[in-house]
Amino acid sequence: MKDFNIIPIGTLVSGADAPATIAFALPYGFESFSITFWQTTGQTDLPELSKKVKEALGGSGAVISAMSVFGNVLTGHGGNADALKSWERVIDAAPLFGAKIITGFTGRVVDRPIEDSIPVYKKVFGELSKRAADKGLRIAFENCDMGGTWYKGDWNIAITPRAWTMMFDALPSENIGLEWEPCHQLVKLIDPIPQLRKWVGKVFHVHGKDATVARDIIAENGIVGPDQFAWHRTPGFGDTNWADVITILRQNNYSGSIDIEGYHDPVYRGELEWTGQVQGLKYLKACRGGDYVPNPR
Repeated sequence: MKDFNIIPIGTLVSGADAPATIAFALPYGFESFSITFWQTTGQTDLPELSKKVKEALGGSGAVISAMSVFGNVLTGHGGNADALKSWERVIDAAPLFGAKIITGFTGRVVDRPIEDSIPVYKKVFGELSKRAADKGLRIAFENCDMGGTWYKGDWNIAITPRAWTMMFDALPSENIGLEWEPCHQLVKLIDPIPQLRKWVGKVFHVHGKDATVARDIIAENGIVGPDQFAWHRTPGFGDTNWADVITILRQNNYSGSIDIEGYHDPVYRGELEWTGQVQGLKYLKACRGGDYVPNPR
């Protein structure tokens, strides 16, 4: 199997709950885990957590693919006072977990156009990218808009390809890229496949999250009516052909994982959350090509 460029398929797990969730998920065949924190690592003892995570992983061969802090590191606005320090803590602790990628939002200057955030983005992530590079780590930004637009918002500037170009021009660090998923394209009525083909060289981590777009609702009422026209979905239940996604990733020597971002599907949620996640895992493995079969000698 040495010649097979396998892309691990896993799921996101929440910070302090990571050891228990990993122990629960491993028997179902999850191969990677992305550990996430919302705004702050809080009182979490990261070195101690790394020990518990390693115990949970045991000899499974599964890996910690990424560590994430989702908050506004540029301003510390609202509940984000500890976001920047949390990024620093996670970068410093990532090697203890075996993680190679740090992910999250860029943050932004609150309720100002994206271009107004570029100078402070360059300063803050110029320093964070150097801190990460010193430990052999890469940084990847999720492109979720969090309800923001080009002109205002309070979480993220990495929401459109034009913004990506501005960000990467301002800070052309080789260890800064994207945490990409089809969902955030589809809900904006963007075809994700051509976008991935164009930007795949900057994609360091992939969230396994899809979307369903109701074209009939759009055709009748447009996108500003009262009816919802798009839903976030678990892979296998949305509109994206993940075999295409994985083909593009493998053709371009992608070295990361695909980690399912759960708790968004309108059907497979609540008591059906892990039913959906395990089915998503099976679907993504099938799109990857199924079980490895060695060639005859």
